[in-house]
Amino acid sequence: MPSGLIALLDDVAGIARLAAASIDDVGAAAGKASAKAAGVVVDDAAVTPRYVTGLSPSRELPIIGKIAVGSLRNKLLLILPVALVLTAFAPWAITPLLMCGGTYLCFEGAEKLLEAFGHGGHEEAAPTETDPKLLEKATVSGAIRTDLILSAEIMAIALADVAAQPVLTQAVVLLVVGVAMTVAVYGVVGLIVKMDDIGLHLAQRPNSGVRTVGRGLVKGMPVVMNALGAIGTAAMLWVGGGILVHGTHRLGLPWPAEPLEHLAHGVGQVCGPLGGLVAWLVTALGSALIGLVVGGIIVLIAHQIGRMRGAPAH
Repeated sequence: MPSGLIALLDDVAGIARLAAASIDDVGAAAGKASAKAAGVVVDDAAVTPRYVTGLSPSRELPIIGKIAVGSLRNKLLLILPVALVLTAFAPWAITPLLMCGGTYLCFEGAEKLLEAFGHGGHEEAAPTETDPKLLEKATVSGAIRTDLILSAEIMAIALADVAAQPVLTQAVVLLVVGVAMTVAVYGVVGLIVKMDDIGLHLAQRPNSGVRTVGRGLVKGMPVVMNALGAIGTAAMLWVGGGILVHGTHRLGLPWPAEPLEHLAHGVGQVCGPLGGLVAWLVTALGSALIGLVVGGIIVLIAHQIGRMRGAPAH
C-alpha cells in the first residue's frame, strides 16, 4: 500500500510538472505573440479615442466599457473559433478574409479623411446630440465594427506564431492574447479620455507644482485628442493598406509589396544609423497611400451608388 501511494504521488507530481511546463509554454507563446501584435495594438489605441470625442464626459467611460465588451466578444466568441476552424480546415481562406477586413479599414479611413476636408460622409442621416441614445448606440456600433478588423489582425498575428502548436495551445494562447490586448488597449484609452478630468483634479491641489501640471493637462488634452483623431484615421489607412500589401504578397503577387520593400530598403541604406526607422516610415507611408487610393475609390463608388438611389425616377 505505501508503495502504491508513493507511485500515485509520483504520478501526481509528474502531471503537475507537465501542467507547469504547459503553462510556461503558453505564457511564453502568448508573450511572444503579444509583442508581435504590438503595432496593431498601438493603432487600435489611437483609433478608439476619436469615438468619444465631442460626447458628454459622463458617458465617456461607459461608452469605452461597451466598446471593450464588444471587443472581447469579437475576439473570443467570433474571431477565436473561426480562426481555429479555418486554420484546421481552410487555411487558404484566412488571407482573403483579412484582406476584406483591410479593405473596409481603407474605406473607413478614406471616408473620415474626406469628411475632414468637407467632402461629405455617409448619405444616411446621422444621429445628433439631441438624440444621445441613438448617438451612443451608433458610436459603439461603429467602434466595434472597426475593432473587429483590428482584432482579427491581432489574433491572426498571434495565431501565426503558434500555428505549429496543438489546437488546445493555440486556443489558450489566443484567449490570453485577446483578453490581455483588450484590457491594455481600453485601459489606455480610458486613461487618455479622462486625462483632462485628472488634470482638473490636480489643478485644485494646494501644491503649486501639481497645480501647474494639472492646468497643463487641462489645456493640452484637447490638442492631444484632436491629434489622436488624426492619428486614428491615419492608422486605419496604414493598417488597412498594410493588410492589403501583405495579403497580395502572400497570394503570390509581387506588386505592390516587393517594390515598396525595395524602396524602403534603398532609402534606409542612405540614412545610415537611422536607416531602420526611415525604412519603417517609408513602408508605413506607402501602405497608407495604398490604403487611401483603395479606400478613396470605394468611397467614390459608394457615394455614386447612394446618389443614384436617391435620384428621382424618370
